[in-house]
Amino acid sequence: MNSVLLTIDLTKAVADEAIQRKDCVVVSYHPIIFRGFKSLTLANHQQQSLLRLALEGISVYSPHTAVDAAPGGLADWLADIVTGHLPEPEPATHTAKPEEQKQSEEYPIEDPFIEKADKWKQRPRIPLQRTYSRPTYPSKPTADKEGFNFTPSITDHARTVIHPVTGVPGFENAGMGRLVTFTHPQPFTHLIERIARGVGSPKGFPVAIPQTKQVEEIQIRTVGICAGSGHSVLKDVDADLLFTGELSHHDALAATEEGKCVITLFHSNTERGFLSTVLKHKLTNVLKKEWEKMREEVAQASDLSPEWEDAVKDDDVLVECSAVDRDPFGVVILESSKQEGKPLS
Repeated sequence: MNSVLLTIDLTKAVADEAIQRKDCVVVSYHPIIFRGFKSLTLANHQQQSLLRLALEGISVYSPHTAVDAAPGGLADWLADIVTGHLPEPEPATHTAKPEEQKQSEEYPIEDPFIEKADKWKQRPRIPLQRTYSRPTYPSKPTADKEGFNFTPSITDHARTVIHPVTGVPGFENAGMGRLVTFTHPQPFTHLIERIARGVGSPKGFPVAIPQTKQVEEIQIRTVGICAGSGHSVLKDVDADLLFTGELSHHDALAATEEGKCVITLFHSNTERGFLSTVLKHKLTNVLKKEWEKMREEVAQASDLSPEWEDAVKDDDVLVECSAVDRDPFGVVILESSKQEGKPLS
């Protein structure tokens, strides 16, 4: 079977999936090997996955920073989301007003950060019904469907590379990170909803703002963008908003003290949607052309082995995204339910 499995991380679950599917290649965005070593052993869980795949004849390729830096790659995909390159018209931005924040009369949840005379006696009652979040993905663009009017709500902007790659002819727009400068400032609430929708409408994600600001009043003119862990790329960027996968507590605090805002989605949640909405389709088109060319060349040979004879008869090429790949972190959704057991002291 001429099949490729796309994943962000090559975990044991993904290796099991590739073996069960009988894929030829696993394209793992993150390299499973980050440091050099002299041997592969079954004692290490990650090395075990590599050995199992090798035993099954499944290759592993990890593009990582090449995909980050490439024109039209991961960084530009995130910039497209921020600037409104969406597969259908955007919903109107809605910001909740204080009077809309109604508490349940049956089960009110008190704010633990409000100063009260008896704050040490009264504790917010936390619901115990918990749900671990499942990864969400952007829906595939439907511009190819009959009668569909593909009209992205693109916002006027300029886009530059933060750390350009130099000396590579034909890749003048390559490099790490992107800086988006809007022609007119955009409401922060609008960008939050735009980003959420672009990455699959997750239940929630961290947002940091200066302590003297309210999210409804913030206007954004510039956005620094970096997938994954963005501090090294964004640390010297003068932007109103830093959009990345993760920042440390101290890096985020330093940014808000400088008057910046921060959006983080968890590390790989800034990367996973690129596989299904961009890389899958691009790779499928390239592989189909390459495989057809290969079949024509091999078919002319007179001494084909039985394996090659069977292979060239198969004209199909399949590229799929892993169904089990997800970020290590999820979000526990607390739903209204009566507290059980003794409250924590």
